[in-house]
Amino acid sequence: MRVLLTGHQGYLGSVMAPVLTGAGHEVVGLDSGLFAGCVLGPAPDDPPGHPVDVRDVTADALAGIDAVVHLAALSNDPLGSLAPELTYDVNHRASVRLARLARDAGVRRFLYASTCSVYGASGSDLVDEDAPLRPVTPYADSKVRVEDDLLTLADDDFSPVFLRNATAFGFSPRLRADIVLNNLVGHAILSGEVRVLSDGTPWRPLVHAADIAAAFARALTAPREAVHARAFNVGTEQNNVTVAEIAAEVAEAVPGSRVVITGETGGDTRSYRVDFSRVRAALPGYEALWTVKAGAAQLVEAYGRSGLTEEDFRTRFTRLAWLSARRRAGSVDGALRPRGVVGSDG
Repeated sequence: MRVLLTGHQGYLGSVMAPVLTGAGHEVVGLDSGLFAGCVLGPAPDDPPGHPVDVRDVTADALAGIDAVVHLAALSNDPLGSLAPELTYDVNHRASVRLARLARDAGVRRFLYASTCSVYGASGSDLVDEDAPLRPVTPYADSKVRVEDDLLTLADDDFSPVFLRNATAFGFSPRLRADIVLNNLVGHAILSGEVRVLSDGTPWRPLVHAADIAAAFARALTAPREAVHARAFNVGTEQNNVTVAEIAAEVAEAVPGSRVVITGETGGDTRSYRVDFSRVRAALPGYEALWTVKAGAAQLVEAYGRSGLTEEDFRTRFTRLAWLSARRRAGSVDGALRPRGVVGSDG
């Protein structure tokens, strides 16, 4: 199968691309390169791709494509709150436009990377895919809007599939340090403190980047009737944990570190526990295998092996800081398009 993978130079895309290639697919990337330089350790071997902002994709990029795996997005709640209109422009409008182009080009399957954060403030009860959606950030709201709009495009020849990923964790050659487990492990190694700014009580469902990639690989080839126009939570119930529980696992993985719960930001309204039974039923053989404990151990080893520094942890691998630095340096324009790629103003 010839697969267009958007966001192939991002945190998840750098894990996804070799998984899809290893499954026998011909992978074509599409990425503006916003985070291509966020590499820790050896640079990944990227598939051939289009250096294009997802807002500026043309029909040519969809020619001969059998399926689209759409990961490209501004994936950060603080960034979404800082620049909500850009978040909607990239995450919502560009995604729907891409899906229309794909449908018109004869693409039969469109896998959309949604998020479990669409459940928002759902408390401690397990929520499944039919639960009310309560997004509390522009990022999560943009994902809800895309799901709604893509449903209207579904027909006998075009199958959108919504994979609502739990909060990702784990090592990627293009690291993100601003997601909870990755962040807490980095802080513990660099400072000796597992620093929690909330009161530690919010629930979070977590899933390893490799388990996300495995779910997408199975969804690509699943029977149409199993996945057509359906949403799937991606993760495992054993990784429904509180932030305080995550912190405790990190302290155990980093000898000599201690948990510090400051409570300075109070209780986080984003709190939800998720049921993942539908994805296991629809994709026989799929199981999210990575535990929080194993992920913390992997990150400790990878950070140590790759020589993670305080400077890179706070800037290169933190989305908002990285984009702010690129804007100040002039390598990214005001609309967050890298200068020199298709669609930039320079």
